Amino acid sequence: MSVFDDLESQVRSYCRTWPVVFDTARGARVTDVEGRSYLDFFAGAGVLNYGHNPPPLKQALIDYIARDGITHGLDKHTVAKAEFLRTFDEMVLKPRGLDYKVQFPGPTGANTVEAALKLARKITGRESIINFTNAFHGMTLGALSVTGNSMKRGGAGIPLVHATPMPFDNYFDGTVPDFLWFEKLLGDSGSGLNEPAAVIVETVQGEGGINPARAEWLRGLAELCKRHDMLLIVDDVQMGVGRTGPFFSFEIAGIQPDIVCLSKAVSGYGLPMALTLIKPELDQWGPGEHNGTFRGNNPAFVTGTAALREFWADDTLERSTIAKGERVEAALGELAASSQAVELAPKGRGLARGLSFSQPELAAKTCAAAFERGLLMETSGPSDEVMKIMPPLTITEVELDEGLAVVADSVRAVTEGVSA
Repeated sequence: MSVFDDLESQVRSYCRTWPVVFDTARGARVTDVEGRSYLDFFAGAGVLNYGHNPPPLKQALIDYIARDGITHGLDKHTVAKAEFLRTFDEMVLKPRGLDYKVQFPGPTGANTVEAALKLARKITGRESIINFTNAFHGMTLGALSVTGNSMKRGGAGIPLVHATPMPFDNYFDGTVPDFLWFEKLLGDSGSGLNEPAAVIVETVQGEGGINPARAEWLRGLAELCKRHDMLLIVDDVQMGVGRTGPFFSFEIAGIQPDIVCLSKAVSGYGLPMALTLIKPELDQWGPGEHNGTFRGNNPAFVTGTAALREFWADDTLERSTIAKGERVEAALGELAASSQAVELAPKGRGLARGLSFSQPELAAKTCAAAFERGLLMETSGPSDEVMKIMPPLTITEVELDEGLAVVADSVRAVTEGVSA
């Protein structure tokens, strides 16, 4: 362990929560150098929706590398990119009646968000962006400007401007009508609100505390954007690619955003890759106007194509994810109902679930107790008050039940001093 202390920056974080050296992984399990196995309810913060090293994707990658396929391609035409584009169109866009041009920005979630913000400003000629309370969109300056977390924003070191936060769904616990404040400001010439270029939203806020927006709220937001000539950007970086059940998390609302941001799980294998989906009439970039050295990660195209063919040829994964999510919801509901020492509140959708603790510090203690019992989980929320459950979508029911048993034991051990 000394090499990490001696040479790696203090900025590292997950390794402080899980102070072991991991070595191998398969499916929903990770093994450290001592041979101890851990069940994974973290899934690379939503990157590993299909689990670790899924065999069909691994074999496709091995075959591609073995034949000396292009690795680094910038935005050159390659066989791997063509196959990905065709497969994405045939298996994702066309079945959903969606018409988007596909942009490959840099390979991270922050990269696709930056591309979306820049394009929205170019199209509209306006500077202001509307974001929402408790949002998280990335750590680069543009993405950070539309992020809510004060600790992360504080790291910028400069004022973060040209963005205005509005209340996310249920921010006032149902006591204020949807968009009352937002629409009032838009219609008041004395409000001081600059005319917005776009609104950026997560349909389920992940880092913000597993906060799901209602379908009717999302539809209302889409209608509001149309009425006021604002573009609607959906950040589906963490909640897309099946995390909530459907491929896109916004499908539940029946809306079609102007721009969609994808990353994390889109390569299917943990390889860096991001997409910015743009309605054709909005694809107004000039050649090279937005680019990135690693926007053409061809091994990621290969595994991304294999993932689409393996998991999205039908609705099996979607139905399985929804069913497993209901299983998690029921288990968390039972924990909340039986807890007398601490108020607990289940949250989430699909296999993005959380348990909010009325005493925020207990969420991290519960995750630590789970780690001691061989389960990986993290916290989220503005005060790290939410225990976050995001296993691979492909986790077996036996593994899911095993993990939920550990969750229950850990919660009771921390909140009641009782351990199975």
